[in-house]
Amino acid sequence: MKSQEVTQLKLPDTPGVYFFVKGIGTGREVLYIGKATSLADRVKSYFSADVLAARGEHIARMVAEADTIEWEQTDSVLEALLREAALIKKYQPHGNVIGKDDKSFNHVVITDEPFPRILTLRGKDLAEVLAGRMAHKLTRRDIKWTFGPFTSGSSLKEALKLVRKIFPFRDQCVPCEEHTDRRSQKGKLLSRAPRQPTVPSYPLPVTDPSCTPCFNVQIGLCPGVCSGVINRKDYNRIVQHIKLFFDGKKKTLLGELERDMKVFARQQEFEKAAEVRRELHALRHIQDIALLKRTTEADTVRTEHGQGAEPAVRRAYRIEAYDVAHLGGEETVGVMVAIVNGERETTEYRQFRVRGNTRGSDIDALREVLERRFAHDEWPLPQLIVVDGGEAQIGTAERALRAHFGPDVPPIPLIGVVKDARHRPREIRGLKNTPAQTTRALIAKHERAILLANSEAHRFAINFHRKRRRKNIV
Repeated sequence: MKSQEVTQLKLPDTPGVYFFVKGIGTGREVLYIGKATSLADRVKSYFSADVLAARGEHIARMVAEADTIEWEQTDSVLEALLREAALIKKYQPHGNVIGKDDKSFNHVVITDEPFPRILTLRGKDLAEVLAGRMAHKLTRRDIKWTFGPFTSGSSLKEALKLVRKIFPFRDQCVPCEEHTDRRSQKGKLLSRAPRQPTVPSYPLPVTDPSCTPCFNVQIGLCPGVCSGVINRKDYNRIVQHIKLFFDGKKKTLLGELERDMKVFARQQEFEKAAEVRRELHALRHIQDIALLKRTTEADTVRTEHGQGAEPAVRRAYRIEAYDVAHLGGEETVGVMVAIVNGERETTEYRQFRVRGNTRGSDIDALREVLERRFAHDEWPLPQLIVVDGGEAQIGTAERALRAHFGPDVPPIPLIGVVKDARHRPREIRGLKNTPAQTTRALIAKHERAILLANSEAHRFAINFHRKRRRKNIV
């Protein structure tokens, strides 16, 4: 398919999912499915001059092979994420190898219990359970519904946070019914629920004083399964709503909620009616800013250079720092750390065991780490990269960037921290071909964050290397 044909499609600037399709009619084949914050911007990015370097050979081949592009609009990025997973599961497109074959990606599981749990399972663990082998204390009979694969673990984590704020659910706590049953059978209470804090955050209604509310009850993320506040019928109504949402049936869900609200109002169950009204409002005004940030940060190189930047993306200034560690060329490792708006973002730290024969070369190890990092399109891109070293390390990082984004795309700014004999920062440098004034301004604005990133990368690399050495010694 050619870029001229894409401009004629008039894709909307809204969230949604898109399909690369080959053939028509009965011979129609879906080659690839993806999600987007902006369908127009995302699809156009596949037709840039550097698509081979930026996305890899199999994606470039898929783009050339496709005859047309189809899409579905959604009301939010959250719904686009859920819809993408459902469609990958349905069509099993060849281009989504990462979503179809890689057993490390997550699935959402709803258990088959009186009070079902909502859990996430790695693909490999889910395969074990479905094959009849127990994993995570689950058997095949314990699973009622599954959703996925979700190709981005961080996006799924944000999505579940959003869903849980709308529809609180149980994940680990023990239902009050089970406490009561055990007490009646054994003459005493056997509780695995977390201990209730001395001073709860707000008064909690408890129907059975022997049942202990879990922590999630106190912060509004569990409806009170463990404390006996909610019965099976009402809880399973919540679970059905979650299932409809994950199935992409938002309109059906909204219709059911509106009917429930009217029924509760007629029955003068005004508290329940108010809760349903809250759910309706939340669904119609999904605030997925955190998920939007994770999705759109993948395009920050382009937005930083004036191509449709969004304020929410520009405000999150992400610095990534890299370092490597080894002992005489043995157990070579590399790390990436992330500093966002001057603060450590430890959930975004990454470790790499260097696979190539680098022969103790820090430069070769750094190149491998950067190449592997930029192969992860699902990770958000930084606005600044910091390496430990001077001209050689900065040059290596620049070549890795050019190889990924192509020679015509302005690279992410690069900074090197040069150390003295005691490994203390002596100088902060920029690229040779970057104007000195630009580098000085960048350093003046972000010096503290640059030094923090460099220090964190060194600490993280040394610790990872020591763990590897200890493991081998044992």
